[in-house]
Amino acid sequence: MDDPIRILIVDDHTIVRDGLNTMLSRQDDFDVVGEAGNGVEAIEMARRMEPDVILMDLRMPKMSGVEAMRSIGAENPRIKTIILTTFDTDEYIFDAIEAGAKGYLLKDTSREDLFNAVRTVFRGESQIDPGVAAKLISRFQELSRLGPDTLSEREVEVLQLIARGSSNRGIGRELLISESTVKTHVANIFQKLDVSHRTEAVTRALQRGIIRL
Repeated sequence: MDDPIRILIVDDHTIVRDGLNTMLSRQDDFDVVGEAGNGVEAIEMARRMEPDVILMDLRMPKMSGVEAMRSIGAENPRIKTIILTTFDTDEYIFDAIEAGAKGYLLKDTSREDLFNAVRTVFRGESQIDPGVAAKLISRFQELSRLGPDTLSEREVEVLQLIARGSSNRGIGRELLISESTVKTHVANIFQKLDVSHRTEAVTRALQRGIIRL
């Protein structure tokens, strides 16, 4: 018999971790090697336990799932992550996929679908909730219709806050996204507007009518 799939559960709710642990441990080919309650703990546990698959929540104290996933992936790209969350908004989905998530499931998924996702991702394939996949397809189709210098709705929101003098940290708090995600948006804005600093970005956006003061 092959070695079981080593799984790390990361969620800030104890009752969720307990439920997942009990459910997953009943599968002969699964081995739950640890649990973490936030992104910081997840990084430490991943480093120590070297799981094959991580089930990662998105919004947690101390550090988000996306930030933790980026750090873990940089240290050990062999570890595969499945996002397991209640959030299916575009921003969460795209941030997670961009950060390297191999799976994205909602917490109302069936246990069989969850089991299949773990096995599928472990084999090196991807598993995306059908509703989430539909949003990804829609977004890619939308982007294909836009020119390279067209800002996304989120990028316009970030730029509007930059124009008001908000820092990256302040923008993250306002939009409920991580500071690293804000930095990514700012870099994309600079590239699309062909500018090199914030003041120039705001000036060009005002000239083009993208934002208003």
